[in-house]
Amino acid sequence: METTRNQSGMFVAAEVELIYKSYVKASQRAKIGIASDAYRVFLNNWNQDEIELRESFKIMMLNRANRVLGVYEVSKGGLTGVAVDMRMIFIAALKANAASIILAHNHPSCQLIASISDREFTQRAKAAGKLLDIEVLDHLILTSEGFLSFVNEGYL
Repeated sequence: METTRNQSGMFVAAEVELIYKSYVKASQRAKIGIASDAYRVFLNNWNQDEIELRESFKIMMLNRANRVLGVYEVSKGGLTGVAVDMRMIFIAALKANAASIILAHNHPSCQLIASISDREFTQRAKAAGKLLDIEVLDHLILTSEGFLSFVNEGYL
């Protein structure tokens, strides 16, 4: 196995830095109590010109008091789907020091129906979160006119 050394003969490795910067005071962060609260925050952070054009997947990161630390766009897709890397969800959540997260994606068709793959993905995310002690509180499917909550529907 070959290793890389710098000019002085020392082994070199990339430095990894974890940074979370919040420009919102803790007292001004939205508090999430029910699914409609999360829907409003997500809708305010969604590109309204694309909500009926292409699927996107976002997460909302929350602290222990259910205050919003931030919303992160994990992935953008096409008309009928979006590919999501589970690792990117939890990289963002860990970086923000989130205690919990809420998943969300939109349906450009405006159909508020959770597919089998939506439900299976949500269960995998919940299991991954359990390993990291980051609770997946809900998964919302959004349209410009409403939302479906996996918790309210009994899927989570």
